Amino acid sequence: MFQLLVVEDDKNQARLMNAILSHAGYKVYLAADGNAALNVLDKQHIDLIVLDVMMPVMDGYELTEILRSNGSMIPILMVTAKQLSSDKIKGFQAGTDDYMIKPVDEDEMLWRIKALLRRSQAISERKLKIGEVVLDYDALTVTRGEEKQTLPQKEFYLLYKLLSNPDHIFTRLQLMDEIWGMESETVDTTVNVHITRLRKRFDTYPEFDIVAIRGVGYKAVKNIE
Repeated sequence: MFQLLVVEDDKNQARLMNAILSHAGYKVYLAADGNAALNVLDKQHIDLIVLDVMMPVMDGYELTEILRSNGSMIPILMVTAKQLSSDKIKGFQAGTDDYMIKPVDEDEMLWRIKALLRRSQAISERKLKIGEVVLDYDALTVTRGEEKQTLPQKEFYLLYKLLSNPDHIFTRLQLMDEIWGMESETVDTTVNVHITRLRKRFDTYPEFDIVAIRGVGYKAVKNIE
């Protein structure tokens, strides 16, 4: 049974979330603010956090930043009444994995939670599956049916990074920093060359595409779940 932590200061909302998630088969823990959430996390294994933003003592942004700065990769779904695009961007910059606006559609929330848990489980197993394609992080291999390719390390890490975060746009500088550790000063050349190689390797794979965002960077688009 997956264990979820709901961080919500509104008691009625917290009770509603508890009822919905418990009925869906999850074990639910409740916390009224960020500090209380940290206390729960110290004592319990949590698979996913459903997090309100506006809370006393420590808000959702601050809690997310603390968890990510400490290396925690627990999936976080922010559920909040804050509707501006700037609020969403702030949430993603803090490190949230997904974002929903209150009042939420219950079925949509449950499907998003399932997707986040599925992705998290795949990452913890260090394998990523997209249709018939399987990326094995430890072996640096990409397998599709009978075909298996072993990629150069940086090339594989770049592909794994993009496909682990579908539709997320990464700047060339971000990719350079995360994959190469800023070893090279030729940012555009290094990233562009590796992207070109990946596109050529997988141009016959219908499961995903690597898309260039002009003037910004790149993103991966999954064409199949």
